[in-house]
Amino acid sequence: MTATPDHHLPEAVLRPVRGHHAFEACVEQLATAIRLGVYPRGTTLPAERELAERLHVSRATLREAMAALRQAGLVETKRGRGGGTIVTLKPRTPSGRAAARITPARRQDWLDALDYRRIVEPGAAALAASRSLDSTRLAQLERAHQDVASARKPAQHRQADSRFHLTVAALTDSPRTVEAVTSVQATLHEMLLAIPVLGTNIAHSDRQHAALVRAIKAGKPDRARLVMEEHCDDTAALLRGLVG
Repeated sequence: MTATPDHHLPEAVLRPVRGHHAFEACVEQLATAIRLGVYPRGTTLPAERELAERLHVSRATLREAMAALRQAGLVETKRGRGGGTIVTLKPRTPSGRAAARITPARRQDWLDALDYRRIVEPGAAALAASRSLDSTRLAQLERAHQDVASARKPAQHRQADSRFHLTVAALTDSPRTVEAVTSVQATLHEMLLAIPVLGTNIAHSDRQHAALVRAIKAGKPDRARLVMEEHCDDTAALLRGLVG
């Protein structure tokens, strides 16, 4: 017999998605609802149309979010009569199994690091944009950006992404800022190893990196801060959903 969720909980927990990127917020809400037992193991998620309407996202965005949940091992989709998206909570990928092994203490430390990052990295971006940067340093920023954009393998992309963020921090000429960003990037690297590589999120991230480079080159601190805030928020939404 298939389990059924308590009907009042989804209505309370799943809310219209707000923010600049619906995909990450959609993954966060659905993954959190599953992890908290709003949809227990063995239950079937509502139909695609119903979920899309409840979250106020397009069906295309919802499908991308469902694909991320499948990669994380939270759900599986069955076709045909009696099919649907079933909550399994059975990680099948190395990243999913890694996420399942995280201790509560490590998880709390990771979530704290996301809050710390939200303070540190937008400030670093704004400070970098306020500096007078010569052609050599701007070229370093461009090269770091291109390394991320051209990376094809997951490990290569993660390392290039970290180098990009450290390059932005280095442009501040503030050793303490570099130290802080290095700390959060090291923890972020651990967290990213525990979730699947999601193409939609990488595409969003690449666009944000490009916008950040433009803001720094144009000497626009407020714009640089805003772009980095959005970038941190999107990554945090995925991580809170998939490992939180």
